[in-house]
Amino acid sequence: NRLECLSLNRLTLPPPLPSLQDWNRTWHSENPDLTQCFQNTVLVWLPCLYLWLCAPIYVLYLKSHNRGYICMTHLNKAKTAVGFLLWIVCWADVFYSFWEKSQDGGGCSPYTQAPVFLVSPTMLGITMLLATLLTQYERLKGVQSSGVMLNFWLVAILCATVTFRSKIIQAIREVRVCCVFVRHAVIHVFHKPHIAVLILFQNPCPEIGASFLSRISFWWITGLMITGYKRPLEQKDLWCLNSEDRSQRVVPQLVRRWNNECLKVKRSGQPNMLLQLSPRGERKDGAEPSLFWALCLTFGPYFLISSLYKIIQDILMFVGPEILRLLIQFVNDSNAPSWQGYFYTALLFVCTCFQTLILQKYFHVCFTTGMRLRTAIVGAVYRKALVISNAARRTSTVGEIVNLMSVDAQRFMDLITYINMIWSAPLQVVLALYFLWQNLGPSVLAGVAVMVLMVPINAVIAMKTKTYQVAQMKSKDNRIKLMNELLNGIKVLKLYAWEVAFKDKVSAIRESELQVLKKAAYLGAVSTFTWVCAPFLVALSTFAVYVMIDERNVLDAQKAFVSLALFNILRFPLNMLPMVISSMVQASVSMKRLRVFLSHEELQEDSVDFLSLSASVSLCFYSFVPPSLCRLSVRIPDGSLVAVVGHVGSGKSSLLSALLGEMEKLEGSVSVRGSVAYVPQQAWIQNATLKDNIMFGQERKESWYHRVVEACALLPDLEILPAGDGTEIGEKGVNLSGGQKQRVSLARAVYCDCAVYLLDDPLSAVDAHVGKHIFENVIGPQGVLKDRTRVLVTHGLSYLPQADLILVMVEGEITEMGSYLELMGRDGAFAEFLRTYANKEQEDDDSGEMCHLTPACLSLHLSVFLCLSVCLSLYMSISLSSNSTLAAAVRVDGDVIGKKAKNAEVGKLTEADKANTGRVKLSVFWEYMKAIGVALSVISLILFFSHHFASLFSNYWLSLWTDDPVVNGTQPSREMRLGVYGALGLSQGIAVFCYSIAVSIGGILASRYLHQSMLHNVLRAPMSFFERTPSGNLVNRFAKETDTIDSVIPSIIKMFMGSMFNVVGSCVVILIATPLVAIIIPPLGLLYFFVQRFYVSSSRQLKRLESVSRSPVYTHFNETLLGTSVIRAFGEQERFIRESDGRVDHNQKAYYPSIVANRWLAVRLEFVGNCIVMFAALFAVMARESLSPGIMGLSISYALQVTSLTWLVRMSSDLETNIVAVERVKEYDDTEKEAEWRHDPSSLPHGWPTAGNIDIRGFGLRYREDQELAIRDITVAIQGGEKVGIVGRTGAGKSSLTLGLFRIIEACEGEIQIDGVNIATLGLHELRSRITIIPQDPVLFSGSLRMNLDPFDGYSDEEVWRALELAHLKSFVSGLPDKLKHECSEGGENLSLGQRQLVCLARALLRKTKILVLDEATAAVDLETDNLIQSTIRTQFDDCTVLTIAHRLNTIMDYTRVLVLDKGEMAEFDSPSALISKRGIFYKMAKDSGLV
Repeated sequence: NRLECLSLNRLTLPPPLPSLQDWNRTWHSENPDLTQCFQNTVLVWLPCLYLWLCAPIYVLYLKSHNRGYICMTHLNKAKTAVGFLLWIVCWADVFYSFWEKSQDGGGCSPYTQAPVFLVSPTMLGITMLLATLLTQYERLKGVQSSGVMLNFWLVAILCATVTFRSKIIQAIREVRVCCVFVRHAVIHVFHKPHIAVLILFQNPCPEIGASFLSRISFWWITGLMITGYKRPLEQKDLWCLNSEDRSQRVVPQLVRRWNNECLKVKRSGQPNMLLQLSPRGERKDGAEPSLFWALCLTFGPYFLISSLYKIIQDILMFVGPEILRLLIQFVNDSNAPSWQGYFYTALLFVCTCFQTLILQKYFHVCFTTGMRLRTAIVGAVYRKALVISNAARRTSTVGEIVNLMSVDAQRFMDLITYINMIWSAPLQVVLALYFLWQNLGPSVLAGVAVMVLMVPINAVIAMKTKTYQVAQMKSKDNRIKLMNELLNGIKVLKLYAWEVAFKDKVSAIRESELQVLKKAAYLGAVSTFTWVCAPFLVALSTFAVYVMIDERNVLDAQKAFVSLALFNILRFPLNMLPMVISSMVQASVSMKRLRVFLSHEELQEDSVDFLSLSASVSLCFYSFVPPSLCRLSVRIPDGSLVAVVGHVGSGKSSLLSALLGEMEKLEGSVSVRGSVAYVPQQAWIQNATLKDNIMFGQERKESWYHRVVEACALLPDLEILPAGDGTEIGEKGVNLSGGQKQRVSLARAVYCDCAVYLLDDPLSAVDAHVGKHIFENVIGPQGVLKDRTRVLVTHGLSYLPQADLILVMVEGEITEMGSYLELMGRDGAFAEFLRTYANKEQEDDDSGEMCHLTPACLSLHLSVFLCLSVCLSLYMSISLSSNSTLAAAVRVDGDVIGKKAKNAEVGKLTEADKANTGRVKLSVFWEYMKAIGVALSVISLILFFSHHFASLFSNYWLSLWTDDPVVNGTQPSREMRLGVYGALGLSQGIAVFCYSIAVSIGGILASRYLHQSMLHNVLRAPMSFFERTPSGNLVNRFAKETDTIDSVIPSIIKMFMGSMFNVVGSCVVILIATPLVAIIIPPLGLLYFFVQRFYVSSSRQLKRLESVSRSPVYTHFNETLLGTSVIRAFGEQERFIRESDGRVDHNQKAYYPSIVANRWLAVRLEFVGNCIVMFAALFAVMARESLSPGIMGLSISYALQVTSLTWLVRMSSDLETNIVAVERVKEYDDTEKEAEWRHDPSSLPHGWPTAGNIDIRGFGLRYREDQELAIRDITVAIQGGEKVGIVGRTGAGKSSLTLGLFRIIEACEGEIQIDGVNIATLGLHELRSRITIIPQDPVLFSGSLRMNLDPFDGYSDEEVWRALELAHLKSFVSGLPDKLKHECSEGGENLSLGQRQLVCLARALLRKTKILVLDEATAAVDLETDNLIQSTIRTQFDDCTVLTIAHRLNTIMDYTRVLVLDKGEMAEFDSPSALISKRGIFYKMAKDSGLV
């Protein structure tokens, strides 16, 4: 037995003194094996050490990240049982070693005494116990699958497999069969267990419950991809955002950090953190709070994970060239065992796959950080916009602020992906140079010199790029600002026929933007030339120096192709660095803009004391440099009604702003007791239902709601609206008249039931009788607000006797104060004013003889904007045969509100942005090609092909060079080889430069054409299109989609073409070198194609959904900016912030799956690429006898580039998803258009119309094809010079008639003739430019005052001054520092409403056409100014035909004739005195207004 034992040991065991490694046994052998010592130590200890090192950190992590408790399942029990079983087996191994030692006695085996036989199983046993306990601890902490444990089991199984193989070899060597027990072979199943955690969201993201393997391979998104492949994805398919990506988590973190930065600056000795603003709002001096540092603190910790991934990936990049070196060495060494080639191939495959997983995790972290960053910036900008002061607000236009949210936030997202390249690129360059030095020695210094020379060139390019970037952003801001205003005032543009002037203004800004883009394109071409040529120049200079310094230096395959692989690695950081620098430049510009905006002065929180019990006011305010208000001292008693009166621009609205804390207080104090409600002069209406506009986020109190609606005279309007109070109101209330908007605004304030009401002239826009009803039922001593404190700014004298206190304001000061009787008794300026302007009828009214308001009176209000709505003509189908019917309707108010609200769909007005579905049509690509120019497109393709052919041939030439025979230690034809190689490189550079310029210039041509055609199509669209389409959708097209067409699509086309030719070239080279690969490429190609199509169908749709859900973010933001004072007054900031956050999250819901889908694709496609690398290497190893080292090196170095397959698919899908921008821009080609603007040649006689005769014959029109006629059978003949008033009850069709006259809506029957010419035969501009309207809402555009009066520059300065003088504006304009060049702010906000109305009058005086239409043009001015306007119209338009839509009947009592409309038909037409004597409809209306 003893002899047998010894002989067996000799057979199976290593030599007496065992070494850790025996290379003859392990490496230089046909059948390699590891030594017993290595197996029993390293292979056993490795997994144990890994787990013990990771365990403490992992336990701490689990302790701080508790996700809930997972119920015990059968699988869990099985895991625990297997863990304990393994523990027992290890201990059995220990005891077996003890037993063997005791049995051995005489020392049969010298190894059984070795301590390792006791230490290793003991260590393994304790580790197995730790693994089992960790598995249970994970379950208690809610971890479904763990990377730490998966890696432990993988390493353990891998090590055990080596030992297991060794045991099998040993068993084969021994004659008898051994029982081999492998303790490590464990299958660790990962399964989704049941979690005892409440799922809070309806459709949670599966990432939360995904296993570790599923997470690293992004398998968890496959379900969504399958859905997207079967059918186009919809909004309901998308998951909720993870809680850490939501606005409510992300935004407060950034806001808190930014506020800390601001406080730091404040503490560090800044005298005043309320910033010193220059005219454009930038800080003049002093330290700046660091937005960069705030962003770093907020997002840095999570982003650092990506840096860790990047380091690992950078190191793995150099494994490929090293293995290539070993493979070429293997081919050259015919004695090397063949298994080594297969081992290198397997190692190459494993390393590239691992590199893929690491790289995709890196990108995932980067994109997720970018997404959170965008969410935070949008949220921070929105929150700032709600608290910014009015002075600072004027320095940032709506367009600029929208750009901060769209373009600048996007710049940060783009940068985050590549910011790590700032340190990673130098690291990669250093590593590459180190390996190159190892390969080629000091010759590498020549390459380094070339790279150093490239640095200043790239630096200069980056600096210039920054300059162009700033200029382009400025132009873009101006263009978006102008587009915003143009879309807001589109109705005025159409009525004045100003579309061409504004189109030219937009085009001029666009042209300057494109000029900058063109310069940037030339610069980009130089940049592309340098970065494509840099790696080649480095290679050329290095090889040239290497072969020239010593003729003994032979360029063989190993040196050439390993160097080439390293140069290819070098190409990436050298390419990326300029891109990252330009991206950083863009982001720094954006960061400065963001910092300036976020540093803007905020409203003084302490300017109004809302806690004080008194209500005294003693204050002096600044809004511009001279104080707007000064020396004010007033105390308003609780529950009183205070009237504020004064001329236009006397500071009435400023007083209310002061009480709201909207102005900068210089001295004094303002105290207000209780909550405040505010009704602004221009009603702010949300794009929501009428009910939501009134309730404004309050709880629904049914009885109070009905009372408010009735008091604010809204019941008749609810009867007209198609879905009652469930009707959707368009943006800025487009489908409501001015009066209706004002009443809704008032109802909102009343419904809130506050203590103090600030009412800024709410009665100006409503008819006299409705105004009286509102005063009686709401504001007056008997109204629903009778116990509340009311401050009413008014121009209506009839309300003053009922006020408890009257404040008379002149130039920002209160000159008189007291009750009506007191002021009359003083016989001061107020009494004089009253005596002059209060006519007999109004005085009769004031004495108290107010007629009782009949229910029929409630239906008497309509003005222009209602007629624009699609709702109006539905009213025509409601039979309202008599007053009693309406009275009954008013009595059962609940029914009126409720009966139509059931069908909310009827009340829909605006159309949400729709996402197209399916593949992008080829016609879209063709449209883009046509926009570039077909010839230029073909030239670009040829240049692309030339570049890649030269590149391919130069590398093939290199492989031929390396295979040149070596004669006497040197290669004879090296000069010729080097010369051809250099010439091929130069031709590459020239081709690159030319195609880069061709593509960029083509992109600019396409941009110009697409933007111009979209602008033209939008301006040609009828008014109904603008009512249906939210302005956010249109702004989105002109901002985001245009930016995509300008900058993104050309660069994507370049990258797509580049990667496509790269992949095709690589496949061709591999096929030439190893034809066997032809077996593999077709199936891999099919797999690639399937994965690509599978991905693109989902990716494209996700991009569309993301694009569609972006518009509501901007629409809501626009709406908020217009109503900040109202939102602040009502204290609704939190609700609006929640709404904005919700919209941003809704947008990110589509963005997040799209970035994960990109990672999903990359993992799968790079796997296909890795397979190609593996098969190229495998077949090269198999054919090493017949293959030259040069061709093999060429083949594998190209195969290593095939991983750009992913890049190709990314680019093809990016191209498809971004070309959607072209599709969306081209959408407006197909919208309905108005008639032609002008007919060439014009058939109109010169100076038409000369007399101003209007002949309306059987005229009728409808708003939509499927509706009844809004007005019908109107036949009226108006002689030139007549003054005609148009009156009628609500829904009578007054405005429809004027819209028909201007052909805003085309006639359905009959015709209108002006001076014998049928207006339907004219071009729209020929008609509209020859008749004038003064609209109800005075719209001004940002620009000079002169531009607002005369955008075509058709009149001399003398004529403009004359018009201003007649409009009573000359003294005001003369007092301005810039006079006619005075810059009007956006929407004319730096002029009062009355002054804007006078500017509109000046426009009419300047045009002085024979026909003038007035649409309630004097509603917003005081009586004195109203009187001036009326007298001006009477004198200056004495010989003109004047049509007036009258709400105040007293303004038309001296007119020639009055046209009374009723239910869309002509009811009466005669002189006012004749109509009153007839005692018909007009008589009743005059009686209701107190005129008879």
